[in-house]
Amino acid sequence: MSKGAKFAYRPVGLLAGIVAGSLSGIVFKQIWKAVANEDDAPSALQSEYPMREVVLAAAIQGAIFAATKAAIDRAGARGFTKLTGSWPGD
Repeated sequence: MSKGAKFAYRPVGLLAGIVAGSLSGIVFKQIWKAVANEDDAPSALQSEYPMREVVLAAAIQGAIFAATKAAIDRAGARGFTKLTGSWPGD
């Protein structure tokens, strides 16, 4: 892939990252509500939650973000390829 095509994909990749972050946050919040029966997940600095719960919440949130980002990045790359004929990661 040429440097120009890689440069052209950057705004798509940036937008995909923003969308993935927003969407994964919504998905995580819904899953946490169902699993923990609480509206908000514990943060690392909230002393009323045990370490296990804080780490579990962070692991679930990270996995959801990674999967969502990969799916959105892949869809964006496919769309870019259909428009340009070049795969942005090559």
